[in-house]
Amino acid sequence: MKDLEARMRAREYFHSLTLLPGAWAVVRVDGRSFSRFTEANFDKPFDQRFSDLMVDTATTLLTELGGRYAYTQSDEISVVLDPGFDLFGREVEKLVSLSAGIATAAFTHAAGQPAVFDARVWMGASVDDVDGYMTWRRTNAAHCALNTLCYWTLREEGLSARRASRELERTSADERVELLSARGIDFNDVPHWQRHGIALWWETYEKTGHDPIRDTDVTATRRRIRVERDQSMTSTYRELLEVLLRPTA
Repeated sequence: MKDLEARMRAREYFHSLTLLPGAWAVVRVDGRSFSRFTEANFDKPFDQRFSDLMVDTATTLLTELGGRYAYTQSDEISVVLDPGFDLFGREVEKLVSLSAGIATAAFTHAAGQPAVFDARVWMGASVDDVDGYMTWRRTNAAHCALNTLCYWTLREEGLSARRASRELERTSADERVELLSARGIDFNDVPHWQRHGIALWWETYEKTGHDPIRDTDVTATRRRIRVERDQSMTSTYRELLEVLLRPTA
């Protein structure tokens, strides 16, 4: 039996890759075939119910992975892991597979219907690198939001899916903004969470309770996850990241 086990284990393909020592890491999960899934189950172009499901899933990932910060836009979630992250021995394949599994289970449980996520890992050497990563994803969010809003605006005017897509081919961002403006829609007035995504991070707060033995009020410090739907794209956001990701004592 031991010989059989040894032979079978020798055929398991596992790379044993680990996150580099001292590296920052970001785990990003994405919904699989979510375009069809959301079109069949949620309002377009944006649906608060779907956004809430993604926030619930991001909250679970941030908690389970012990991350420092999370960000979600559309059907993706990024969770920042600091250099001290040591779950699963920092094994990449374990981290990727479990992150996808956690997101899949959390979303499916909250939505009441099956959905599937995949996952990947990004690594950086500094907080500046993490800031660059987040800038990339937030820029992508704005691009996708503009495209989505234009597409569904044309669809509501009666254009087919193919015709709406063709109308938007080779158009610049400025031209798409103008397309909306001509229809009385100011892209800058679109709610921030729809254009730039949602941020989540840990914050501390004071909780007051009562000690029945001493018959006195007591105050304790607790942690909770803050969900922020209105983070700007200015330098304030970079400053926030630097505060949230700075080394803890």
